[in-house]
Amino acid sequence: MARLWCFLIGYAFGLVQTAFIVGKCKGIDIRNYGSGNSGTTNALRVLGTKAGLIVFAGDMLKAILTTVIIRFTFGSMYPEMKYLLIIYGGAGCVLAHDFPFYMNFKGGKGIAATGGTILGFHGSFFFTGLCFFFIPFLITHYVSLGSLILYAGFIIQLIISGQFNLFGMFDGVSQAALNEMYIVALLLMILAYWQHRSNILRLIKGEERKTYLGKKNDANLPDTAKKINN
Repeated sequence: MARLWCFLIGYAFGLVQTAFIVGKCKGIDIRNYGSGNSGTTNALRVLGTKAGLIVFAGDMLKAILTTVIIRFTFGSMYPEMKYLLIIYGGAGCVLAHDFPFYMNFKGGKGIAATGGTILGFHGSFFFTGLCFFFIPFLITHYVSLGSLILYAGFIIQLIISGQFNLFGMFDGVSQAALNEMYIVALLLMILAYWQHRSNILRLIKGEERKTYLGKKNDANLPDTAKKINN
């Protein structure tokens, strides 16, 4: 039952579609522009850097709030399952972000929400999570590549940390919870890679679109986006 409640907490926060809200403040439905996704990358490309960063912060914040609430409520009641319950909360947040029922299940790809979950998951994951995403992104300007590496890096670090008992989960029921945590995290990674399947093909072909921050990004906005921002 604790798993379900934590999932629902994350799901409730995940339903807050920051890109959709910011787009509506600009008088548009973000899903009708660019890639059609209600996420950070499309917001950057359609609404500009400032709006895109607001969306990024909002989508991360909803996942961070999920982890904080679970940590100090259900995590306190079930300390041996704390990190597993946080993962369930993150799963709820990502699924609601990706498939919001009130938007015909058309949302984003859940990377910012995943990033928020990772940053709030454990102190040792904070810096590595930032590195996994921003280093490849800043070098290549491929958001998709940073997103894919973020997930892969998280899974690797999660399993290594778990096997070295960083989470203090090596006793009876806790070991089963640890294995369950790996499975849930792997399922989320599979979903993310499936959501990025077209991006992966474009990366392989060298046709993926680059994304920039600041003036260079805003100067390259399509004409429709420039009209929105004026």
